[in-house]
Amino acid sequence: MDSAKVCKHVVSISLGSSARDAQALENFAGMDILVERRGTDGDMLKARQLLEYWDGRADAIGLGGTDLYVYAGETRYTFRESARLIANVRKTPVLDGSGLKNTLERRLIQELAVEGKLDLSGKRVLMVCGVDRFGMAEALLEAGCDVTFCDLLFGLGMDCPLKSLKALSRWARVLAPLVTRLPVSWFYPMGKEQEKRTPKFPQYFLENDIIAGDFHFIKKYMPARLDGKIIITNTVTATDRSLLKQAGVSLLITTTPCLAGRSFGTNVMEAMLVALQGAQQPLTAAEYLALLDKYKITSSVEYLNT
Repeated sequence: MDSAKVCKHVVSISLGSSARDAQALENFAGMDILVERRGTDGDMLKARQLLEYWDGRADAIGLGGTDLYVYAGETRYTFRESARLIANVRKTPVLDGSGLKNTLERRLIQELAVEGKLDLSGKRVLMVCGVDRFGMAEALLEAGCDVTFCDLLFGLGMDCPLKSLKALSRWARVLAPLVTRLPVSWFYPMGKEQEKRTPKFPQYFLENDIIAGDFHFIKKYMPARLDGKIIITNTVTATDRSLLKQAGVSLLITTTPCLAGRSFGTNVMEAMLVALQGAQQPLTAAEYLALLDKYKITSSVEYLNT
């Protein structure tokens, strides 16, 4: 691609596998934007060097494979390791997707319920990690779902499912100050670990109708068969879709649209919106919603098995 002709340029630097790298040239309301995803296979030094290289060169930078922040109620905690990665990035805004999760993903669930695209009332939902997706979690509960939060199971290996946002918030307030000081790789699949399958706690996948949340948790820990299940996630490649189809998944809903044959992470989409707006910092929830409407950015719904 001739990047000299592109109006905007977004680069996502991820601690995830480089096997998932991709790029797409898209047009939003007459403005071209080149989007690139570059994985570093868990190499912190390489990630920091790439982040610093693109500082001042890209219009916005996405930070993938980790989060900058996690929320416990109204309190925001910063991941120490992630903060070090961007400590010297001073010219270009860095987005981790947390701002967009609370708007795009919340609205997706509301639209599914209100517009009758998916009957959510009474559905049993497994959220593999609710603490980084409070917007989606609240919307699922408001739609009448029976939600099981498995943050402790898949993040810390504790067979302790949580059945309410109150319980999730209570545990988050206890653990967040500690967890945000630890290496992210201790509790989140990174680099080549994202390509490995180690099924865990299969009963929670099988007893629920909908599996929602971070795809790397879903892919790593899901059982071989998920017949008739609905998956709500993002960051899904063509290979991932094939895996889910073979597992018997009936419906795949990605919270971000499909670009160049794959769904990019929320960090990429958030960086795109910030770049399109010409902003130098994250936008407000209202601004994100307005831009989603302006550029007609919607979720992707795909029937894998009828």
